[in-house]
Amino acid sequence: MAKVESLEARTVVVPLASPTSFARRTVTHRHFTLVRARGGGGEGIGFCYAGSMGGSIVTEAVRALLAPIVVGQESLLVKGIWEQAYHDLILHGRAGSVMRALSAVDIALWDLNARLAGLPLWQYLGAVSAGSAPAYASGGYYLQDKTPGDLAAEMLSYVKLGFRAVKLKIGGAAPAQDAERVAAVREAVGPDVLVMLDANNAWRDLPTALRAVRSLEPYDPYWIEEPFGPDDIENHARLARATPVTIATGEIEAGRWAHRRLLEAGGAAILQTDAAVCGGITEYQRIAATADSYGATMAPHWFHDLHVHLVASTPNARYVEFFPDEKVFNFRELIDRQLEIGDNGTLCLPTTPGLGFGFAEDAVGRHALDGWS
Repeated sequence: MAKVESLEARTVVVPLASPTSFARRTVTHRHFTLVRARGGGGEGIGFCYAGSMGGSIVTEAVRALLAPIVVGQESLLVKGIWEQAYHDLILHGRAGSVMRALSAVDIALWDLNARLAGLPLWQYLGAVSAGSAPAYASGGYYLQDKTPGDLAAEMLSYVKLGFRAVKLKIGGAAPAQDAERVAAVREAVGPDVLVMLDANNAWRDLPTALRAVRSLEPYDPYWIEEPFGPDDIENHARLARATPVTIATGEIEAGRWAHRRLLEAGGAAILQTDAAVCGGITEYQRIAATADSYGATMAPHWFHDLHVHLVASTPNARYVEFFPDEKVFNFRELIDRQLEIGDNGTLCLPTTPGLGFGFAEDAVGRHALDGWS
């Protein structure tokens, strides 16, 4: 086994080409924490999205709280390291910045171990599929002067790339306007393409949500994503009982216990658990296994370069969320290799060890707030 000889982190802030809006906020730049773990002659990398502020807080959690726990331990003890870190840091935060920091470190350890073993991460984790993983194309953000026709053209462009499922934002406009947008997309892509709708915590109460969802039901959405804030489990469950549209959520939830409460309440049939948020690959695997016992499906959020490995190694996973360009998913600028699109809306699985990519150090250097330490 290899000992972890060093654990370093760095804060990177990448601006978006244009201000981009969701239901309740507008984003102009994104903060990421990058992590690298070295040992046994190899290096593993991890990362997380900190939001539109506060990346340095996550980075400092890696340096000050996690590095003293991790350095000197055997890298293959990744689950034991997780247990120690979680319990040692329980007063600092069971979610939010500290859990995102733990997620990034956990990802780096799994990546290090897979690289040392000479295996792609999806194989190292125990594959359920080979060659490719199913994906949907994600986009459809609110932009200034973007018309329903523009939105429809965007979604159709993804279908022309081969994707049989697409996602767009809702909740940032009046119900009638959102219905017009979704109607335009459905007409453009036809009846056989799955159309996912992402509300990004748009609604605070059930009557408002129901009014919006009722106006969208005629266009056969595959799911309504994040209708309420993540802590409002009861309204998720009430909405699930009131509409035939599947409810999906969980992208900013941390820990298996919170996910279990959501499943017990019937608040989601699809979990969008993000391994860079929930506690890393270690905790993602536990959440996926719990979801499977409830008959729930995994469709992880964001970071397609990471989640392609988890979808390919999770029996109850359905889709990778894929961002075709860097206009919104500007993490693409920070890495040195991009996923290839396969046939019939799939992503080709990496064949090189570990995650299958590294950080693009020139780009990282241009956008970094600090150095590796």
